[in-house]
Amino acid sequence: MPMGREDITEGMFRHLLTRVSEDRLLIVLLVALAPLWWFSSESAGALHRLVDWKTVGALAGLMMLSRGLEESGYLGRAGHWLLQRVKGERLLAVTLILFSACLAAVITNDVALFIVVPLTLSLRRVADIPLGRLVIFEALAVNAGSALSPIGNPQNLFLWQVSGAGFLEFTLMMAPLALLLTLLLVLLVPVAFPGTRISVSDVAAESAVAHGLFRVSLMLYVPFLMLTDLGYAAPAAAGLLVFFLVYRRSLLLGVDWLLLLVFALMFIDMNLLARLPIIQDFASHLLQLPGQTLTAAVLTSQAMSNVPAAIFLASFTDHWKELAWGVSVGGFGLAIGSLANLIALRLARQPGLWREFHYWSIPVLLGGWLTAVGFNNSQAWLGH
Repeated sequence: MPMGREDITEGMFRHLLTRVSEDRLLIVLLVALAPLWWFSSESAGALHRLVDWKTVGALAGLMMLSRGLEESGYLGRAGHWLLQRVKGERLLAVTLILFSACLAAVITNDVALFIVVPLTLSLRRVADIPLGRLVIFEALAVNAGSALSPIGNPQNLFLWQVSGAGFLEFTLMMAPLALLLTLLLVLLVPVAFPGTRISVSDVAAESAVAHGLFRVSLMLYVPFLMLTDLGYAAPAAAGLLVFFLVYRRSLLLGVDWLLLLVFALMFIDMNLLARLPIIQDFASHLLQLPGQTLTAAVLTSQAMSNVPAAIFLASFTDHWKELAWGVSVGGFGLAIGSLANLIALRLARQPGLWREFHYWSIPVLLGGWLTAVGFNNSQAWLGH
């Protein structure tokens, strides 16, 4: 029996209540809001103006479309097809890195992890593989791959909207960094993984797929991105919400609606924080370090994660390329640098994995920062 509108509303409400009780980031943002607002001159009725609703709308639409692709079963089947054809640990690692990076560029880094990590966990039942290390490299790979496109991660989505760049222009701006970061991970594979031969022929049975949902979700991507590029992200997201309420209301229960509230609070908190004189002085000092905006973005991401770092630093610089590159590199290093890292580590549930994660992620952070600064300096030199 199809679910009624009241069932959907009640289910979404219960889902949100459960997530509120578990989401520490939301609690931190709510607690920080009161003192930040107290020290600002902003009226309570004007706080909503601090939110970039175009970015929130774009994120809402992508979450619905990504959920449609995930529920269709096609992505899971594609992953199984890839995994069944590898012959050794190194090839498996390279395959998962490239698959994770490409997937993240299209359906965002967080959603990519919810597909790739469960697939990797299923391999452990039929093969002796370094599960924890594979999950670590998948987390690093989605951070690298998602840097490519405006829809690959939330910070790109925000910077794409505020920079005024077109979809293709932004993608071309980010392409060198995404390729360099992905190449860096692939080059680490011989160091991290032995050349042991493995068998994954019995990895999984064929799963059911929803052909109609896959086609509809895929076809809606292009018009949604076109409307977002034209500045109509919020109305387009509202249109998608109405469409899925009619077409497949149960899909909406799987969307992380609380994430939209988290992002709205991030905008408010970071914009209020950026107005404090002591913070403005601190930001100006950060922007004078070697590498300037890029280095400031990397360091800030290590303290507050790369999404709020992008929102915060956007108040102090209009060097969008350096800021976008910096927060993408800043997703490496400490686990807090990117929410995708926290998601991957939580999904894996492997003892000691947090320590091992930093063993690989911190060198990638340093290598990514040096590579990014060097590439930008060479571009500037060639420009002169």
